[in-house]
Amino acid sequence: MSKKLTTAEMGRMNVDQYREADKLPLVVVLDNVRSQHNVGAVFRTADAMRIERVVLCGICCCPPNQEIHKTALGAEESVEWQYYKDTKEAVQALKEAGYSVYAVEQAHDSISLEEFTEKQTADAKIAVVLGHEVFGVQQEVVDICNQCIEIPQYGTKHSLNVSVAAGIVIYRLASSLRLATKK
Repeated sequence: MSKKLTTAEMGRMNVDQYREADKLPLVVVLDNVRSQHNVGAVFRTADAMRIERVVLCGICCCPPNQEIHKTALGAEESVEWQYYKDTKEAVQALKEAGYSVYAVEQAHDSISLEEFTEKQTADAKIAVVLGHEVFGVQQEVVDICNQCIEIPQYGTKHSLNVSVAAGIVIYRLASSLRLATKK
């Protein structure tokens, strides 16, 4: 029978060790995500996958914030983050820094997440933009991204909760980047 590991047995890093550790070249941009719990969940997933940073834009709430902390459980203190009032400005800055920027959105020319991770992640600096819980990524932001990535869905609903979508995309891209960079 399996016995759950204790926290001590897991051998996790502390915040200082995490900040010093190598990160994957993956940035998550949140475009007007209104729920502080969703923001916190993204921080927690970003910490778990040891990605470079989270960029909060527009109406996103920023740390320190008790509601973010409830879901992030302290990940908002380990994961580097930035705030931009305008998401387009954040995307432009990332592109100027050499990132390929992809909106996670259903679009006419979107590429499925499975296809994307097989073809695009070797030797790449990647940023993904996830949008508002109801309206998604703003069209003006989609327009300046390199392309759209779509999570295939097979049920009756046409969307996922933004923190769930972030978890799927971050995990899949982090796994591919880890294989490509051997981190």
